[in-house]
Amino acid sequence: MSPSHVNALELLRPLMEAHSPPLHALVVPSEDYHQSEYVADADKRREFVSGFNGSAGIALVTANEALLWTDGRYFLQATQQLSQQWKLMRIGEDSPLENWIADNLQKDGNVGVDPCCISVDTAHRWQQAFGKHGQKLISLKENLVDKVWENRPPHVVAPVCIQPLEFTGKSAKDKISDLRAKLDQEKAYAIVVTTLDEVAWLYNLRGGDVLYNPVVHAYAIVTRDSAFYYVNKAKVDLKVEQYLCENGVELRDYESVFEDIEGLASERTPAVKNVFDELSEKYNHTNGYRIDQSTAAEPVDGLEDRSNTSIEGQGGLIWIDPGTCSYAVYSRVPADRVVLQQSPLALAKALKQPEELDGMRNAHIRDGAAVISYLCWLDAQMQDLYGAAGYFSEVKGSLKRKRSEEEKLTEVTVAEKLETFRAKQEHFKGLSFETISSVGGNAAIIHYAAKEETCAEMQPDSMYLCDSGGQYLDGTTDVTRTMHFGKPTSHEKSCATLVLKGHIALDMAVFPAGTTGHALDILARVPLWKDGLDYRHGTGHGVGSYLNVHEGPHLISFRPQARNVALQANMTVTDEPGYYEDGNFGVRIENVLIVKEAQAKHNFGDKGYLAFEHITWVPYQTKLMDLSLMSEVEKDWVDDYHSVCREKVSPLLSGPELEWLHRATEPLPR
Repeated sequence: MSPSHVNALELLRPLMEAHSPPLHALVVPSEDYHQSEYVADADKRREFVSGFNGSAGIALVTANEALLWTDGRYFLQATQQLSQQWKLMRIGEDSPLENWIADNLQKDGNVGVDPCCISVDTAHRWQQAFGKHGQKLISLKENLVDKVWENRPPHVVAPVCIQPLEFTGKSAKDKISDLRAKLDQEKAYAIVVTTLDEVAWLYNLRGGDVLYNPVVHAYAIVTRDSAFYYVNKAKVDLKVEQYLCENGVELRDYESVFEDIEGLASERTPAVKNVFDELSEKYNHTNGYRIDQSTAAEPVDGLEDRSNTSIEGQGGLIWIDPGTCSYAVYSRVPADRVVLQQSPLALAKALKQPEELDGMRNAHIRDGAAVISYLCWLDAQMQDLYGAAGYFSEVKGSLKRKRSEEEKLTEVTVAEKLETFRAKQEHFKGLSFETISSVGGNAAIIHYAAKEETCAEMQPDSMYLCDSGGQYLDGTTDVTRTMHFGKPTSHEKSCATLVLKGHIALDMAVFPAGTTGHALDILARVPLWKDGLDYRHGTGHGVGSYLNVHEGPHLISFRPQARNVALQANMTVTDEPGYYEDGNFGVRIENVLIVKEAQAKHNFGDKGYLAFEHITWVPYQTKLMDLSLMSEVEKDWVDDYHSVCREKVSPLLSGPELEWLHRATEPLPR
């Protein structure tokens, strides 16, 4: 671990003690000002403080302790990255952060947090837990991590781009009109949109402010008669400015959003101040509890009462999503003027237009060609340079020559090669996330990130897991395949086959409308459960249309939030069960699916039934299948998938790559 992470603790604690009032604990979330899952380098405060670089986690610093909470995807990674100064807290196994603070921090203790980096819901949950012990949640005027972070990376200033209508299927003007209909329905005057992909989707704009995510650091406010786009104007050229004007959107400075929100709430024209200005000195409300600079929490009017309050005047109610809106934004709105409800854009964005679905299908065919070209290349390289048996054989070859240092293949160099194959495809704009290229024990780290200085060399006798994706103008891709270039053990084949069986079971599911991903998650786990195996991550997430590779509000998961949104036709979702043995190997298989209406024999309850259409086209390694564990139905499914894969991708390949695809998609032996 870099010494800077140790120094951060040494530098933060004096600032905590000197703060007025003194802070007995400091919370450092992973999120940026827009509650993003993936953030720009300049916003990776939790990583800077702790040294842990997974996408999910939250750090807590007290006078004598440093703790890091993360979920099952990152248990192994966090164990490796955290220094002895840190204690790993396993979400789902250890006490939640708010409970730990309530139970371990002194009575009347002060817990500091940057209000820009926590959501309204999170602030409410923490305040409830702390208030029982007289502990106070303190809204910091300055982010203490920023004060000690020397050489902090600057924010990127990338140009804002217009996403063509041929790929979006609906104009910004029409989306704004639909949103205003939702405002009327909820008797609200305005909505504040803070989530980056929702702002991008609403206005059909893309950018490059966050690596792998084509979004712009921006806010949107839409009222019944106006619309605003808050962004660093240096990113906007005349073409985009004219486009916004044509769609009835006014361009505003990024920093002015806070004051405009206050203006909406007070029915006045706001003066422009900086986004980092201190919060109002009046009481700030959060879901029925107050967070104040100097006083203890005390209950105020409940959430339900104020959400339904009828307000006189032109301004009316202001709609804010408590799950994604920062507390700092929310604090600008009086408690009796706010509608706290999930943003209607989350579901609208998830329900893809026909043009978006066609674009996703086309992008996945081209992406499949890129991945197949890569696997063909890697297969040849492993045989030539390492004497491996190869993708199709278990009989070890003879190494004809010694490889030079320059010829050695590592997890990083092969991932870079995969990107070159993607870059040749039409509409390619970059990767959709950092490629997870992992050999042997590294593949057991669920979200492993190979680094040039520490990555492993490719091994002919170890499992290789590759989880990767591309950003294309017409769609976002995400595909995982696990393979072995030598002779897999019977245990490795058994585990890989059980994962495949779960993958197939979910893909083949037919289910009534109204079913959630929480109900379907079990389908992918049952084959593993029968052998006493499991995995610590969800089974599926939504995928954006040239947007974030992780997209809500739906998901397929054992986690409780998967109960909140039913799957609907025209959603996209992944199917990615896995199995991981620490220090040995990891298996994951992933396709992107489109939810579609099913042609079931009956229609019990007149609900309508749904099914899945898979749109990822990369063969599964048959050498890793233990056919004795597979039913005839499962074997038929693999053969049918391989047949269509060959049909769709063959026109984009030629020569050795086409020959490799044909061999990889041959029918299973019976």
